Amino acid sequence: MTKKISQADINNAVWKACDTFRGSIDPSVYKDYVLTMLFIKYLSDVNDDKYEVYLNKYNGEKERADRAMKHERFVVPANSHFNYLFDHRNEPNIGELIDIALADLEEANREKLYSEDGAGLFKNISFNNSQLGEPKDKNTRLRNLLLDFNKEQLDLRPSHLEGTDIIGGAYMYLIENFASDAGKKAGEFFTPKEVSTLIAKLTKSKPGSRICDPTCGSASLLIKAGEEVGSDNFSLYGQEANGSTWALAVMNMFLHGFDNATIRWGDTIRNPKLKEGDALMKFDTVVANPPFSLDKWGKVDDKEENKASDSFDPETDKYNRFWRGIPPKSKGDWAFISHMIETTYEGRGKVGVVVPHGVLFRGASEGKIRQKTIEENILEAVIGLPSNLFFGTGIPAAILVFNKGKGDNQNVLFIDSSKFYEAAKNQSKLRPEDIEHIVDTYRKFNEGKLKAGIAEDKFSYVATFDEIKENDFNLNIPRYVDTFEEEAEVDIVAVQKEIEKLEIELKTVQLEMGKYLKELEDK
Repeated sequence: MTKKISQADINNAVWKACDTFRGSIDPSVYKDYVLTMLFIKYLSDVNDDKYEVYLNKYNGEKERADRAMKHERFVVPANSHFNYLFDHRNEPNIGELIDIALADLEEANREKLYSEDGAGLFKNISFNNSQLGEPKDKNTRLRNLLLDFNKEQLDLRPSHLEGTDIIGGAYMYLIENFASDAGKKAGEFFTPKEVSTLIAKLTKSKPGSRICDPTCGSASLLIKAGEEVGSDNFSLYGQEANGSTWALAVMNMFLHGFDNATIRWGDTIRNPKLKEGDALMKFDTVVANPPFSLDKWGKVDDKEENKASDSFDPETDKYNRFWRGIPPKSKGDWAFISHMIETTYEGRGKVGVVVPHGVLFRGASEGKIRQKTIEENILEAVIGLPSNLFFGTGIPAAILVFNKGKGDNQNVLFIDSSKFYEAAKNQSKLRPEDIEHIVDTYRKFNEGKLKAGIAEDKFSYVATFDEIKENDFNLNIPRYVDTFEEEAEVDIVAVQKEIEKLEIELKTVQLEMGKYLKELEDK
């Protein structure tokens, strides 16, 4: 029996396929081409696997096998199949052939590959694009890409794979590596997996939950939140403003087997798409890593060039999401938080959101909104993270946990985990023990096992409502968790002796140098 293909085999082969573009095209551009090709190859190979099963079942009767294939998870037209594209790799119009293949694939799977607004999944990508270089260079790149994906290590038929989650794993692996390669741009579509794991554990959803990420990027955080449930009984919802990132999220869902996930394309604040009738849809759990301090998130002045045609004004938001106050025009953090809180079920909904530290202490309108949420008694935890965890920004972030089922407990847990991490070359990383430390502390608090005051020296503190009120509703973590380290006392006598010793050594060296210089002069 042939050896099954492992996660590492596929990861390495797909990463090598990226060499086709490296050095000449920006990773934030070419990632879409590589990931789309992975998706086509996967659908084609799964199709071949199924076709073989039906041919065996019907004793080689092609007609019956073809008929059965029409009811499969995906229909792959002959000219959309990877093998067709591979066989035509030397055609001068190969870019156009791939684009036609994508359009036909969309058309054959309208229910799955079109958004409810009628936008096709591949609307934002063209393989016949000058971004890939002059016609000759472009054709060479596309031919090489098809050759790379035709390798034995990239046989993605389920019967050849070691496990069921390998394709989703390869997709995540690629997205993560693109994020580290492409820096800031990529940070917008990917939350590091350790941070996703931490948020998923902090907001752990019960079976049967509806889980949402209103700024889902490539959906890595949303998938982690689903996997944390521990059963298949949950439903996933997301929205993403960037068209090509929305497409990545949809493909990511299919590759992880979440065919029923609902991922919508559009601006969550100006145009929320996840609705039931005229009302916003409600969820058990809402998680997100929204863009930090987004400028021009809401009302757009006429003089600004990106004026929205339907000119959204948060003051007259028809869903009344900003009743606690309108965040400043140049910082959208509390707009996203307000949206998240408003879309969770009353009495039980949970929110886990990544924020820049300014959200914890900035004044003016943000201070008023913060005060209202604290007075409502839905803020449960404020967790400071190490700096340099996120792609493209070295600034430290925090996680806020809101719980609409907090009950009578008016206290808030503060955790400072900024010193607990593994320092890697370009990026800091949360280790499993760091995640466990935070989650354990949070669970104890959530279960009412931590009293007010210091919970763990230099790490966690339980603040009462009165304490927070005394601090003018400022949530800056050092006000609660004291991480001050006393400096060791200086031994003056020892330092004096060390100075005297160094002075003697310096005099000796100076005498030696003087001797050598005199010798050189005499020559």
